[in-house]
Amino acid sequence: MDDSSLITQLFLPAALAFIMVTVGLELSLADFRRVVTQPKAALVGAACQVLLLPAVAFALVSAVDMAPALAVGVMILAACPGGVTSNLLTYLARADTALSVSLTAAISLLSVVTLPLIVGLALAHFTAANEGPEIAVARTVIGVFTITTVPVLIGMAVKWRFPDAARRMDRIGRPAASVLFVVIVAGAIWSERANVAAYFVQAGPVALALNLCMLGLAAAIARAAALAPAQRAAITLECGLQNGTLAIFVALTLLGSREMMIPGAIYSLIMFPTALAYLLIARRVRGRAHGA
Repeated sequence: MDDSSLITQLFLPAALAFIMVTVGLELSLADFRRVVTQPKAALVGAACQVLLLPAVAFALVSAVDMAPALAVGVMILAACPGGVTSNLLTYLARADTALSVSLTAAISLLSVVTLPLIVGLALAHFTAANEGPEIAVARTVIGVFTITTVPVLIGMAVKWRFPDAARRMDRIGRPAASVLFVVIVAGAIWSERANVAAYFVQAGPVALALNLCMLGLAAAIARAAALAPAQRAAITLECGLQNGTLAIFVALTLLGSREMMIPGAIYSLIMFPTALAYLLIARRVRGRAHGA
């Protein structure tokens, strides 16, 4: 097995699974019951993530002259749930972390269906039949289920059965997951370093536009729904911080395309400074509101 295969077939899936276990360690059945008993915020967040995000991504890639593989890569990213980074920044922002984690987990479960559907439609629309890789729906469903849903359930089981151990693991797991995320994104960029400048010219503006649009739209919709500030911040971050690791996994491991992974990697670099800028603006607005 060469180095490339070792990374895509072993390290990347293992790292993604670990990241999703850390999400599960923060979850309990009570979080899902809360979503059911207080559904408004969860429904707003899920609608923005599952419906609005892919629609905005499709509009953006359709409006520009973009290589088909990169366009599919943007759609792969848009089909992914939020990641552990959205949970972490929500926690640091003192927003509704339980809502953020619940949305990440629920949409991760839902992505078993939505991700193969969106990716299949994107491949059919943007690539000719003889140009793009065929998506094996059953294999993709199994791959997404194995790498996202199963680890989340394992993390939840550990928390339920061994709560003290889960708390200790979470203190280590969350920063470790963040480091793994950075390593994966950096590795993805490095592996395509010869082409990354050209790819960035094509995919960078679209990735930035998608990020800014979703931050703005999610914040506006959450405000229009009269949600609490902590819920608005959680939904905004959940919609603006995508699971770039999963996008890279789908492109590299399930579809075997290095070019399709580039938008996910570029987006992962862009989303941190914009999310931090949003947090600073939101904090300043809250400070003025309290001072008024």
